[in-house]
Amino acid sequence: MTFYDYIIRLADNNLILGHRLSEWCGHGPFLEQDMAMTNISLDLIGQSRSMYALAAEINSKGESEDDIAFLRLEHEYQNLLLVEQPNGDFAHTVLRQLFFASFQLPLYQAMLQKLQGMTEEHFVTLRGILEKAVMEVTYHKRWSSEWVIRLGDGTAESHSRMVTAVNELYRYYGEAFISDAVDDAAVSEGYGVRPEELKAEADQYIDDIFRQANLNIPVDTYMQRGGKQGVHSEYMGYLLSELQYMQRAYPNASW
Repeated sequence: MTFYDYIIRLADNNLILGHRLSEWCGHGPFLEQDMAMTNISLDLIGQSRSMYALAAEINSKGESEDDIAFLRLEHEYQNLLLVEQPNGDFAHTVLRQLFFASFQLPLYQAMLQKLQGMTEEHFVTLRGILEKAVMEVTYHKRWSSEWVIRLGDGTAESHSRMVTAVNELYRYYGEAFISDAVDDAAVSEGYGVRPEELKAEADQYIDDIFRQANLNIPVDTYMQRGGKQGVHSEYMGYLLSELQYMQRAYPNASW
């Protein structure tokens, strides 16, 4: 079920990054940005909920959005390696958000164009999800861009932290733009987007932000990959143990 896998992949990215950002709640550098990161987290988790609900509906196996989100094993998640990386300091968090939003926004926009005119119910539902998500991710991209510039072009300390973040996170940026069999099938079925086609726009945007931030893009960097195929970094298991704890400790609990 290519459509199911494609939607799950989008949702997994949002859930895992949303969970990572939720870890900042109450720990932000100051109140306004603590609230900003919490709100971005809520945006992403809201997108994942809508997508998981759609996936559960089309799969017809009686599973719920909670079942998909909380009861899978590590290798069954198809999120990018980038979004599962630890928060690190504030510089790491805003750069991770910039890298992801620079891929996510053009992806959603391109998908919306492909979904125009499609009348099947699940395509109409997905279009509604993406229309709202585009507005949210536009803010995520602007917010993270402003902070990368502010820190990169700030004090010696903030610049140094941004350089460290770039050196540690850039290796995870490229995986988003590598197609696999799920991407190819989704493209052939008319609703998917070939990730390579988004790379030039994303790269140009990152280049512009880095120029304003006095940052350099690392050269000859090997891009880590595997998350889309369920092969994750060492951090994913720890993340899931926290994310899934309540559901596994109290199975089938309800509010």
